[in-house]
This record gives sequence, C-alpha cells and structure tokens, in this order.
Amino acid sequence: MSRRLISTGSPLEKSVGYSRAVIDGEFAFVAGTTGYDYTTMTMPSDVTSQSRNCFKTIAAALQEGGFEMADIVRATYYVTDASYIDAHFAVCGEVLGDTRPAATLLVVSGLARPEMKVEIEVTAKRRSI
Repeated sequence: MSRRLISTGSPLEKSVGYSRAVIDGEFAFVAGTTGYDYTTMTMPSDVTSQSRNCFKTIAAALQEGGFEMADIVRATYYVTDASYIDAHFAVCGEVLGDTRPAATLLVVSGLARPEMKVEIEVTAKRRSI
C-alpha cells in the first residue's frame, strides 16, 4: 500500500507543509489537532468542547483513511494549563476508555493561538480481523 495524504482542504496545509493525516501501510499518523469546530468555524472557549472537537476531527481523518478510533495505539495530549487535565481526561475516557492507547500528556506554555487549550495527535495501526 502506498503513502496517502489526508487533507482537511485548508490552504494552510500546503503553505505550512503538513497533512491532517498520513496513511502509510497499516499505520495512520494524525497530526496535532486542535479544538476548532469546523461546523461552526469557531473555537469553543472551554477545554471540554475543544477536546471533543479534537477527537471529532481525528475520527473523520481516520475514517477517510480506512481506520477506526479503536485502531489508535498511541496518543499525545498537550494542554496549556494543568487545571484543564481533569476535564480533558474525562473526554479521553469517554472516547478511548475501551481502546486505552499508550498515551502521554504534556502541559505546555502555549499552542499556535492563545484561544487553543488542547492539542491531540494520534497514531493508529489497522487491526487484523
């Protein structure tokens, strides 16, 4: 299977030089995804909504690449304040509680824009049936 790029269609992807996801064989690598709501074209103010939006965007990219959320084997979470951890982890538990990928959480001083409170990147491996 050849390498395949998954795009959101944003012109930023080409100008910055990244893809929402890269599918390479049995693996999907999803880029850091922030909590932007592409339906309303807004960034919610709370970390819970941002975390849910991250997972919604990730799920869409994985699905386009022929993967499921249950295929996620690795997740890295970035939050901009330690006070967000519990709310963010509650969403992680809702979404990945059964999948339970290997995961790391980092508290960082900031993301690309000040309104961004969380960013998530994942790696998935297609499961054998």
